[in-house]
Amino acid sequence: MPTFWVGIDSGKSAHHCVLIDQTGAVLLSRRVENDETVLLDLIASIAEITAGAEACWATDLNSGGAALLIELLATHAQHLLYIPGRIVHHAAATYRGDGKTDAKDARIIADQARMRTDLQPLRGADQISVDLRLLTARRTDLICDRVRAINRLRATMLEYFPALERAFDYSKKAPLILLGGYQTPEGIRRIGLTRPAAWLRKRGCRNSAKMAQKALIAANSQHTVLPTQRTGSALVNRLAEQISAIDTEIADVDAEITELFGKHPSADVLLSMPGFGPILAATFLANIGGSLDAFDSVDRLASVAGLAPVPRDSGRIGGNLHRPRRFNRRLLRTCYLAALSSLKNSPASRIYYDRKRGEGKSHKQALIALARRRINVIWAMLRDHTPYQEPAPHLTAHAA
Repeated sequence: MPTFWVGIDSGKSAHHCVLIDQTGAVLLSRRVENDETVLLDLIASIAEITAGAEACWATDLNSGGAALLIELLATHAQHLLYIPGRIVHHAAATYRGDGKTDAKDARIIADQARMRTDLQPLRGADQISVDLRLLTARRTDLICDRVRAINRLRATMLEYFPALERAFDYSKKAPLILLGGYQTPEGIRRIGLTRPAAWLRKRGCRNSAKMAQKALIAANSQHTVLPTQRTGSALVNRLAEQISAIDTEIADVDAEITELFGKHPSADVLLSMPGFGPILAATFLANIGGSLDAFDSVDRLASVAGLAPVPRDSGRIGGNLHRPRRFNRRLLRTCYLAALSSLKNSPASRIYYDRKRGEGKSHKQALIALARRRINVIWAMLRDHTPYQEPAPHLTAHAA
């Protein structure tokens, strides 16, 4: 058992460190820069104060600004616990005083590490999983940027050319290419039908004649020039180019994720599971750290993924199950989308889903129940390194 506890209130440019002993007395309270030399001096100072006795470190961040400190502590074989910021926030209400400072938060983190026995240690992930975590996070950012740019493009088109705005789906490639050359009603009417069709066909667009016809119909439906047209059309051209550039970067990131994911030992096992493609499987691996080492049981994994309901009982009221408030939302989204995709090509998933719908559950509830059931299968597959095998239809029906 440790005899000293170190609480770290982590930040971007600096951290605050508090060292306490078994009685909770503060032995050290120091603000340190997020710099390797300074952090190494802090680790040496803690070792000197504790005189070689075991010290338990605790931090409220497990990535980002605390990444350098976490790696240095791992290099020096220090025991490190993770205390989510939500726990620190609620625990602060039980301490004296309403004030909030970095020193007080670090003191609370150290004290919670001293008293609690349910905190999880921070475990390092393999290099492939670390890289996949960064790449999948970047992909998510790009998808959000793409949706935002498409919404901005449609909103801008409504300002001067609403007929063309409703004519196409601008999440597709061909309409964006069209906007790269023609954005105004008079510009489309002037070139007619043949030229834009040939222009689109030359750039690899399918159904170019049909697209040109729809654009011409939209142009013929509006002859009024709005005051916003000159600036709006220029913005639409730039937004279309921006969306196309984002699409290109997403394709590059997808290729990089697929190549990197293929090098992981569990890649073939996860890809055998219905509903998992390279992107979803890579996201799943990235969020569990590449292995099951961080989870004591399948129930723990389901809890982290937000798939295990938690009770909210009181007095004579019992049996109330609700979704947990603390869970990995990216992991839940990955499991949910994989369960949804598995309905198309897995008879076992379809039978289980239909059974839950027959019990009166909504579509979303049935999918979450299916995702929870699939977690048990994924756990066994990764534990035994065994690919998925679809059960026989009569066995599946009997189990349902």
